[in-house]
Amino acid sequence: MIAQSQSGTGKTAAFVIAMLSRVEPSEKFPQVLCLSPTLELALQIGQVVKKIGQFCTDIDIRYAVRGEEVSRGTKLTEQVIIGTPGKVFDWATKLRCLDLSKMKVFVLDEADIMIDTQGLQDQSIRIHKLLPKTCQMMLFSATYEKDVMQFAECIIPNPYIIKLKREEESVESIKQYYVDCPSQESKYRAIAMIYSSVSVGQAIIFCHTRKTASWLAEKLTRDGHSVGLLTGELEVDQRIAVLERFRKEKEKVLITTNVVARGIDIEQVTLVVNYDLPVDMEGNADCETYLHRIGRTGRFGKSGLAINMVDGPRALNVLKQIENHFGRKISKLDTDNLEEVERLTEE
Repeated sequence: MIAQSQSGTGKTAAFVIAMLSRVEPSEKFPQVLCLSPTLELALQIGQVVKKIGQFCTDIDIRYAVRGEEVSRGTKLTEQVIIGTPGKVFDWATKLRCLDLSKMKVFVLDEADIMIDTQGLQDQSIRIHKLLPKTCQMMLFSATYEKDVMQFAECIIPNPYIIKLKREEESVESIKQYYVDCPSQESKYRAIAMIYSSVSVGQAIIFCHTRKTASWLAEKLTRDGHSVGLLTGELEVDQRIAVLERFRKEKEKVLITTNVVARGIDIEQVTLVVNYDLPVDMEGNADCETYLHRIGRTGRFGKSGLAINMVDGPRALNVLKQIENHFGRKISKLDTDNLEEVERLTEE
């Protein structure tokens, strides 16, 4: 099956139920495999497995992610394997501790990122080739471009396809605005103003580079604001610790790059700020990433708020491309008007 569904509609629960229902608890070897593009998402899927399978006391989970080590020749006894492509492939081929020939279910989550990212794509194909013909294959994602769809259908012959129409991809429960920021200083002032007026819930701020994210986190911290910073170069334990602090509301704001654009579920996030609008290698709007970013708020039918920083003609052009893609106007917000900002975050 190839399935597309919006963020926050329960696709993780759907494939976790399918995975757990196919496990034979008395057989102590890997039976179902879920691949995820990032460590954070793999751990989050594991939490869903634990919650849904809390009464299946004889079903065990093993994470195949960075930081997890296995001795060569060890045979895994856990029935559910959740991991990233590189680690899963290493365990299956180099260390030979993971036997893929008995897999009953194979899930590829965030399939478009897997297939669209060179390294992950190659590893996913190799893993797929090691699976038995009888294995149930499922690809899930919030977005599917045409080339990704064609590739997915090569992996899964004669699939059931559940796909959204383009106009249904926009997240209707999220109010979207932009702020005109002619200078870096005005951009920072707008962020500080928005921060101080977020009265309910938490916010995620997305930056284009690690450098910008680090600079912004440092400046906000220096000004007495409590913020978390999550970027790709952090070690596994550090990344988990930052997310855990944010989940427990130790910090109201998380500043990050695209590391958490996909899949990270934190229910109390009510505001997403694009400090830098997402662009592709050519500098055009990356509408898929935009959809995933703003999808961190307004989850499970709740209303959310997305604010975009526009710092010049190029950014304004990117914003227009996003409006055209989703067929939805993004209104201008005056951050000098504190009442207007406060009203938005309280609605």
